Amino acid sequence: MKDQKLQTKIETALKTVLDPELGISIVDLGLVYGVSVTKSGRAKVTMTLTTMGCPLFGVIEAQIEEALMAIPEIEDVKTEITFDPPWDPSKMTEAAKAQLGFE
Repeated sequence: MKDQKLQTKIETALKTVLDPELGISIVDLGLVYGVSVTKSGRAKVTMTLTTMGCPLFGVIEAQIEEALMAIPEIEDVKTEITFDPPWDPSKMTEAAKAQLGFE
């Protein structure tokens, strides 16, 4: 994605999406691996979960869609789950680690 303003809007929006169990943003948890947006405004969020089979993915997916659809340049949102590479606590921001007691 080359549009820096759009990139910033997307990052800001995704930081409002909280993991329902931990109450920490999916960005700070290191769950978002990438976002791409086509010229027609179709956004694809590639992310992982802390555990396979997380029952709350539907909640997170709905929050992602709601957050990104509030951005005027976004026309459609698709969330894709990957477990490659697998998530581990090293992917978290320092703030998230501190909030969860990792140090």
